[in-house]
Amino acid sequence: MKKLLFGIATIALVSCGKEETVNYALFKGNIKNPNGKELKITNSSNELVRTIKVLDDGSFTDTIFNANGHHRFSDGKESSSFYLKDGYDLSLNMDTKEFDETIVYTGKGNEVNNFLAQKYLIKERAGSPPELYGLEESAYVDKMNNLNKELEKALEKVDSDFAEEEKIKIKYEQLTHMMKYQDAYRYFSKNKDFTVSEAFPIDLEKIDVTNEEHFEKYDAYKEIVRYHLSKTASKNAKKENISFEAAAITYLKNQKSDVIKNDILKGLAFQVSISNPNSEVLYNGIMELSNDEEFKEKLTKQYTSMQKLADGKVSPSFENYENNAGGTTSLADLKGKYVYIDLWATWCQPCKAEIPFLKKVEEKYSGKNIAFVSISIDAKADHDTWKKMVKDEELGGIQLMADKDWQSKFVLDYQVQGIPHFILIDPEGNIVKSYAPRPSNKKLIELFDELKI
Repeated sequence: MKKLLFGIATIALVSCGKEETVNYALFKGNIKNPNGKELKITNSSNELVRTIKVLDDGSFTDTIFNANGHHRFSDGKESSSFYLKDGYDLSLNMDTKEFDETIVYTGKGNEVNNFLAQKYLIKERAGSPPELYGLEESAYVDKMNNLNKELEKALEKVDSDFAEEEKIKIKYEQLTHMMKYQDAYRYFSKNKDFTVSEAFPIDLEKIDVTNEEHFEKYDAYKEIVRYHLSKTASKNAKKENISFEAAAITYLKNQKSDVIKNDILKGLAFQVSISNPNSEVLYNGIMELSNDEEFKEKLTKQYTSMQKLADGKVSPSFENYENNAGGTTSLADLKGKYVYIDLWATWCQPCKAEIPFLKKVEEKYSGKNIAFVSISIDAKADHDTWKKMVKDEELGGIQLMADKDWQSKFVLDYQVQGIPHFILIDPEGNIVKSYAPRPSNKKLIELFDELKI
């Protein structure tokens, strides 16, 4: 009987000693002076993972499943990064009056997260961009080296696996700063001719930009690869007297990793637009190099649609837009005249900055064979704001309001990505320029003179 009891006890001890594997992390804490009634948790891809309720006393608690990785919590006004791992039981204490300075973590996982909180403060002490990049070269290099040493020292208290990953991340983050120094110093010092010395500890030509694993893992490395492309392509474009787009495609032909190549090509695809005269070169290059068929199909659809906006093509139309002067106006009503269209909104500061210039152009061409049409893409809820601004600012020309703001067919047909956006249409209703010069640009008058308006 004693042997049996001993055996049972032994089994019990072994069972109790085995740690259960879980697929979640516990996240709780207390916030002094909370800014709201919830915390939003996002992952490293900026996707919302969880919304946690904050009680009146500032306390909160929740369970986050499959938590492994970097996250961010936001109280609606400020945010901070933190790290979760399945099995963590992490507690946060802070005061929003001194948000970052008061963050303290306790519980399982506190070492990693206290380091991340400290890392932010260390980097913040390095100074604002004008302060940091405005330093002379030797002072800048010393500051970056000291910053690196301080971060590595703070890492000594952290779990070794995380520390090794973080060291790589810190190395890449420092490299991104170093890569930007020359251009940033030129900007902040207003010394356009500045060039770093031969002693500067970075050589663009020697940077490895083919590490697929690190490209997928570290945002800083991804930024390095993209910056390397930008600088190298710009340099080669100038040297060979070709467009940046052509130089970028040539650069990517030498990229060994399809993962890296496809990612960068997707970024470059945003430049395939009606405003870019080199869109055809870029589109053809992307079609040649990308092996992402779904992406290529989508881009081809966009490019084909864009071709309809080429100079000389029949312009997309709008019908029965509300006219501030009363009634409605359609593009067809203006046939027989050139039509200069301004797509704008009352909340758009760059749009409002063009108003004085537009008034001068309207005055200069008063009585000529051209109609000036301003189409507001304000939301219907801002209808009265639009009416008031037209009156208060004494806006001239034909003042219209689009029927469905950004989703108006005319706006979509012209593939408008941002405002202000100007369009010039000829008396027959054909496109002169789907991305016409702004009123503040002297090229607009040159274009009008060329057309003998």
